[in-house]
Amino acid sequence: MASGSKKVILAALIGNALISVTKFIAASITGSSAMLSEGIHSLVDTGNQILLLYGLKRAAKPADERFPFGHGKEIYFWSFVVAILIFAVGSGISIYEGIRHIIHPSELHDPTVNYIVLGLAIIFEGAAFAFALKEFNKVRGKLGYIQAVKEGKDPSLFVVLFEDFAALLGLFVALIGIMLAQITQNPIWDGMASVMIGVILGLTAIWLAYETKGLLIGEGADTKIVHNIKGLAAKHDGIEHVNEVLTLHMGPEFLLVNISIDFNDALPAGQVEKTIQAITIDIKEAHSLVKKVFIEAEAHTS
Repeated sequence: MASGSKKVILAALIGNALISVTKFIAASITGSSAMLSEGIHSLVDTGNQILLLYGLKRAAKPADERFPFGHGKEIYFWSFVVAILIFAVGSGISIYEGIRHIIHPSELHDPTVNYIVLGLAIIFEGAAFAFALKEFNKVRGKLGYIQAVKEGKDPSLFVVLFEDFAALLGLFVALIGIMLAQITQNPIWDGMASVMIGVILGLTAIWLAYETKGLLIGEGADTKIVHNIKGLAAKHDGIEHVNEVLTLHMGPEFLLVNISIDFNDALPAGQVEKTIQAITIDIKEAHSLVKKVFIEAEAHTS
């Protein structure tokens, strides 16, 4: 999963790096506010992908004395930072630039350059989005897209997917705005397109922040996984009751499990140890994401 995320991020990084400079050059030639917003958008996305790659690298660091459960949550933190940057920088500057252009409109010069750049950008962004969607489909399986995002534990994958989708949508908005400005000879349409791009980025950022928040503060495993773990523990001899199963995602590929079990009072201490070992082995074999299992003996209280 991590390697797939890295490939998706690299593809998006290359695509955005190729077109960001081109958009700024086109904006300087034509004076288009929408094109300037798109340049800012691509620049922010490029920076975001660098942060996600850094987050993946940090998350891969092994556990140490200070971080005994590893650094997996780093990718959650940096994904949240990306959402903030999209909102504060991408959305904020685009809306500001659009409003400024509406209040003080300036005539577009040679919009043909914009059309060429936007056409190339749509091709590059479309290719990056198709690649991200392909990798996301591998992970989501039979789940719906919204459900897969809600249940997904690797935010770097859906962050890039949403970024690419927002980028494509923004490109079409910019294209329509520039076309309307040229047809009507009214540059306000160009400014309105810039505002719309900012709104799209803002909504994308809010959605991404909402989805990564749960992972950042401590999200448990899917209910089906929890029930399965409980069943695996309950099937062993000498167990009176499985009190509770607590899980916590310490990273996209690290699930921590804590189980409270009421063992039979007549069970010898040596047998309890063997049972705990057997339960741990069963859980790790059934769920590859489970890296640590803690089992505590505790009397059942109804």
